[in-house]
Amino acid sequence: MKVHYDQLKDEFTRILLSLGFTELKAEECAKIFADNSRDGVASHGLNRFPVFVQYVKEGLLIPSAEPALVTAFGAIEQWDGNLGPGMLNAQFCTDRAIALADANGIGCVALKNTNHWMRGGTYGLQAAEAGCISICFTNTTANLPPWGGTEPRLGNNPLVVALPKQGGPVLLDMAISQYSFGKLGQYKAEGKPLPLPGGYDNEDNLTTDAATIMATKRALPIGFWKGSGLSLVLDMLAALLSGGNSTAAISKNGKKESAVSQVFICVKPNGSNNEELIKQIIDYTKTSATITNKEILYPGENMMRTREKSLREGVTVDEKIWEEVKKL
Repeated sequence: MKVHYDQLKDEFTRILLSLGFTELKAEECAKIFADNSRDGVASHGLNRFPVFVQYVKEGLLIPSAEPALVTAFGAIEQWDGNLGPGMLNAQFCTDRAIALADANGIGCVALKNTNHWMRGGTYGLQAAEAGCISICFTNTTANLPPWGGTEPRLGNNPLVVALPKQGGPVLLDMAISQYSFGKLGQYKAEGKPLPLPGGYDNEDNLTTDAATIMATKRALPIGFWKGSGLSLVLDMLAALLSGGNSTAAISKNGKKESAVSQVFICVKPNGSNNEELIKQIIDYTKTSATITNKEILYPGENMMRTREKSLREGVTVDEKIWEEVKKL
C-alpha cells in the first residue's frame, strides 16, 4: 500500500515521543526512518522500526544519551556514543568529520558504544550534500561465516562510499554479505526467491531461499573469500580506530547488536573539474552493451528515481508492518 511521507514521519514521531525522546530527537529519528522508506530502503525504514522500539524498551538504546569526546589529535577524533540512538550519533560524527575536513582537507571520526545506524547511506548523503567525499563503515554482531567456515564469526559490516554530484550523489551503500539481513527478511516475508544465491542450506548447497539462509545463519560474503577478508579488516579498523568493541566482543556480550563501533571519514575535494570527471567515468561505463531488459546504473541513481516517485505517489509500505507500527 501507499502512505504519504508526512503521515509516515508523524506516526514515527508520535511513538518516539511516547518512549521518552525529546521532540527534537524524535523528529530527527522519525525523519531518518521515513527517508529510508521513501528512498526504497524499507528494510531500514518502516520494517526496522519495531525492532528499534524494542531496543529502547529493553534498555539497549538510551534516548537521552549524548556522544562524548574521548580524544582528539589533528584531523582524527574518538567519540563515545554512550549507547544513544545510533542514527543521531552517526549524524553527529558525520558533522564532526565534515568540520575536520573543512579545516584540514580530511577528517576521521571513530565512534564506540553506539547502536545500529539503520541505513548507512544516510551519512554518505549527509557528507555529499556538504560537498565532501565520504567513506564510513560499521561492525556488527557475528552473522557471517568466514570463508571456509560454517559458523558466524564475522559481521556483514556495511560499507558506504559517497561522492557529491549534481543531480544526486554517487552513493555506494552495501553490506559485506551478498544480501543484507534486512533484504533477506524482506524476501522471506514476501515468499520470493532471491535473484541470485545468497547463502547456504544445511547440506552446504548454495540457495536462493532467504528463509533457509536466515535459519542456517550462513549468508554468502560478497566476492567469496575477498568479501570475507574485507569484513575482517573493516572490523579491525572500526575497533582499533574507535577503541571500541570488535564483532567478537559485540557477539559475546549477550545483548543483541548493541555497543558497536563505527568510522566516518570525510575528504574535501579541491579539484576544479570534479563534476566533469565523474560524468566522464559514468558516461564511459554506460557505453557497455547490456543484457536484454537491463540498464546500467551508477550507485545511487535508482535511489533518486524511487525518491521522486515516493514523494509524488506515496511511500510503498508493507501493510502488515504499517498496521503493527500504528498500534505501538
